Amino acid sequence: MNQLYQERLSRLKDNLNNELGNQIGRGVEREALRIETNGQLAKRSHPRSVLGSNLTHPLITTDYAENLLEFITPVSRNHQQLIAQLKDIHHFVLSSLDNELLWPMSMPCFLEKEDDIQLAQYGHSNIGRMKTLYRQGLKNRYGSKMQVIAGLHYNFSLPETFWPVWQQQLGDTQPLQQFISEQYMGLVRNFYRYGWVIPYWFGASPALCRSFLKEGTSLNFEEVGMGTRYLPYATSLRMSDLGYTSNAQSTLNISYNSLSEYVQSVRQATQTHSPEFEKIGIKVDGQYRQLNANILQIENELYAPIRVKRVTKSGQTPSQALAEKGVEYIEVRSLDINPFVPEGVKAEQLQFIDALLMWCLMLPSEPFAPGELQMCRENLGQIAKQGRDPALSLTIGDTTQLVSQWLEQIMDGLADSAQVLGKEFEAVIHKTRQQIPLSEQLLSQLVADDIDNGTFAKELADAHRQSILEHQFTYWQKDDFVQMTQQSLQKQAAIEEADSMSLDDYLSQYFAKAQAPFAE
Repeated sequence: MNQLYQERLSRLKDNLNNELGNQIGRGVEREALRIETNGQLAKRSHPRSVLGSNLTHPLITTDYAENLLEFITPVSRNHQQLIAQLKDIHHFVLSSLDNELLWPMSMPCFLEKEDDIQLAQYGHSNIGRMKTLYRQGLKNRYGSKMQVIAGLHYNFSLPETFWPVWQQQLGDTQPLQQFISEQYMGLVRNFYRYGWVIPYWFGASPALCRSFLKEGTSLNFEEVGMGTRYLPYATSLRMSDLGYTSNAQSTLNISYNSLSEYVQSVRQATQTHSPEFEKIGIKVDGQYRQLNANILQIENELYAPIRVKRVTKSGQTPSQALAEKGVEYIEVRSLDINPFVPEGVKAEQLQFIDALLMWCLMLPSEPFAPGELQMCRENLGQIAKQGRDPALSLTIGDTTQLVSQWLEQIMDGLADSAQVLGKEFEAVIHKTRQQIPLSEQLLSQLVADDIDNGTFAKELADAHRQSILEHQFTYWQKDDFVQMTQQSLQKQAAIEEADSMSLDDYLSQYFAKAQAPFAE
């Protein structure tokens, strides 16, 4: 396998001339809780008058809760532009918020009561009400605390010019889009095997507020400050079973061995009845408690560290879009918010992920053997909770060895794949190998100062606000944001005005279309 990989790498370097790094399409979705200046969750609703409609704004929306912002960048071809876009969005938002800050960590601040977390509201249209009802279902299924965890998603697409070169190099003769989808699925399988290096290096949630900790945990948490709990070797509790995961989904039989198997297995999960969720009820006393009682209400409910994606048309589900036209891009979902930078991520982190994804693509990727996907999930959980333990071993395929040994092999592979992307990517891989994992940097500071996670985060939030307010717009200008705000409000009003059916009928029609057979 190594010889085959080296042959692929050598030929690809000759064919691409190290220019691929400037051609990849990239985008970021960054989540951030709004907080009061005292560090508590912001209580006021999403400030639509200044930030626009969270239903229709192209850059600024909300995720689960009214106070959980989400910033979405357009597609960029270089990291500098992407970070500039993030800075501009942050600057506009923070300059528009009165006496509020952005929480700079993935795990939330002090949570007194779950009922204090207000579900995101998207207006009076049927589609807006459906989005809120979906969140009501998440609340009733998993609780609200899990839903105010913040992450950062990274979207990645190789340029159209890359694929014919790669297909010819592999001697493949199938239709191009079929080949592209097949290759992306292989990338995803290898990401499950090796993508735990992202939380290892960049996980930044080794500690959490005791108000978040579930009762009865068997984990040996230690305490720092007045109420912060941590695991000494943890990297990303967000990615553990304490964070943004679902035990109800742990037995889902999602197949990544082909695109057709994937879309069929995801669709099946949205159509398979759950006796557990049936107990919640669907519509009780005239009020919806969830959209349905299936394992997944809709496909977005599938929690995964990586997804294959395609931009959907109006009224189309993700699986229908994939079945119709194939994979268009990859969404990496395992990146914690970097608390040490105002935008929540550094360009170097994204360059690292680029090299990882290219390595996962170039490396031969066998179909998952029975039980292999579950083993990969367990590996990720171990890295999340004890990844920096020098004695920790992982089993990948039929090989068991220490994490440190796996890291040496993986980082060697990334150093190779970075050569296809460019010199700056090679420098990033070399630098990452020398650095201390982000979780260790954070935890060392908390323990050395005996300071609470929340206190430290509040100090960072203050400093980040000042830094962002000093930033000058570079990609957009203030007038652009003002215009987007106004246009989004007008667009939402038009959607609400155009509604012509009841919510019950809308949902019935939506799920009938969602369950329709795939087009041949």
